Amino acid sequence: MRLVLQRVSNANVVIEGKEVAKIGKGLLVLVGIGKDTNEEEMKFLAEKVINLRIFQDDAGKMNLSILDVKGEILLVSQFTLYADCRKGRRPSYTDAASPDEAKKMYERFVEILKEIYPYKVESGIFQAMMDVTLCNAGPVTIILDGEELRKK
Repeated sequence: MRLVLQRVSNANVVIEGKEVAKIGKGLLVLVGIGKDTNEEEMKFLAEKVINLRIFQDDAGKMNLSILDVKGEILLVSQFTLYADCRKGRRPSYTDAASPDEAKKMYERFVEILKEIYPYKVESGIFQAMMDVTLCNAGPVTIILDGEELRKK
């Protein structure tokens, strides 16, 4: 599983001209599901998302988590996080989970976050063509790769 976290002032998802999700201050999390993604990894990464200290404290240091600032979370599925561009000019997605499996895992990840995070959690719609708008605050962008984190 791969996640791209963007600290935002606000973000939203529009599908076919209709806003389906919107948050204020918080995190936009792009979610890629790999072939080897499992429940344990999803739980580990969900805890990491809500406890990473990437929000500023009163001294201006990134010392607070989204939990500390009671921020909002917007999850957006993005299989392209598994693009392999090592060969040729067309990315390969062989390490991404199949659409059916990825949908189940993505929906489960949304559930996990809603279970453990007491504030607002919104999500886009899996496999929909989405327009995602955000105002990156900082900017702060963090990449979490479950496979890389497991190696350490």
